[in-house]
Amino acid sequence: MKHTDRRERPAGRFAYEGLERVLHEKARLGILSSLVANPEGLVFTDLKELCSLTDGNLNRHMQVLQDAGLIEVRKWRHGRRPQTLVRLTGEGRERFLEYINLLEQIVSQTLDAAEGNAAKKSAPRRNTGWSPA
Repeated sequence: MKHTDRRERPAGRFAYEGLERVLHEKARLGILSSLVANPEGLVFTDLKELCSLTDGNLNRHMQVLQDAGLIEVRKWRHGRRPQTLVRLTGEGRERFLEYINLLEQIVSQTLDAAEGNAAKKSAPRRNTGWSPA
């Protein structure tokens, strides 16, 4: 097996420091994606259904996103029933779209690296230093 010299690769090429944990969690990714698609916001029950979350899970993830300044939550009463509207803040929209752009770059770099490795493996070997008898 050939040992790859570390100097051949850029340091930290696949470190992805720009991935924010607040955004990267599966449920929060779903919440934010739903809200980007609905800029006027979504009521709690619709958001819960779109993301397949329980009341408690959605509440907890909403709290994390609200603490990070990514969403705003408005509550009011509609007759006897409480209503909750959730929507992205301006900062939340900007940060989420930057995050999506970073994910697209990661996918592109990964595919480029995979295609490069596949091309190397399929290329004929030359000057290997030995030949079969």
